Amino acid sequence: MIQVDWLDLVILILATFRLTHLIVFDQITSFLRKPFLEVTVIEHPDGQFEETVEIKGTGLRHFIGSILSCYWCSGIWVSAVTVLLYTFFPITYPLFLILAVAGAAAVIESKI
Repeated sequence: MIQVDWLDLVILILATFRLTHLIVFDQITSFLRKPFLEVTVIEHPDGQFEETVEIKGTGLRHFIGSILSCYWCSGIWVSAVTVLLYTFFPITYPLFLILAVAGAAAVIESKI
């Protein structure tokens, strides 16, 4: 049975949040999404922008695109990988700590 203390749990939660956001939304990882998603941005006359996402391909490509287009879906997979890495490869902990700090900063920044 895996035992996680409360501080490590908070770190894993924040790291998962930040990593999921990085994969699904951030510009720096758009190259990961590009083979699977077509994103179109339309500017309306009132200055508002509308973004549409179309999933490319069929089969596995479509499946991966479906995951990458959904924050909740990606979050499940990212959390699974995060917990497995934390459990079996403790050397990854500093990476999770960095992601957790960035995740906490993002939460704080969005509230200001």
